[in-house]
Amino acid sequence: MTTTPVIPDSDQILTRLRTALTVPLGDAVRGVDPDADLAETLGERYDSLAAMECITTVETHFGVEVDFVADDVRHVFSTLSRIAEFVQGRLEDDAALGAAPDA
Repeated sequence: MTTTPVIPDSDQILTRLRTALTVPLGDAVRGVDPDADLAETLGERYDSLAAMECITTVETHFGVEVDFVADDVRHVFSTLSRIAEFVQGRLEDDAALGAAPDA
């Protein structure tokens, strides 16, 4: 019998995302509006190195892969809601293809 993986909903992903991103971005990320531009809101805390650390954190925490050629990372990793949407899409794709998500 095959079980269908349970994909977290967008609110669950956003909550987990905020927690995971406190490591590279600090506690300030917990209060950021989901649709706010991270570079504008966090200022110097969200430089190119921090953005790379966020990508790595998302890959590790959610078990997804970011493709730097195919994915528009500057767009996707500009707001928390876009990151959450990206993660949810990847988890759904993985589930449809039969890969078990780590989420």
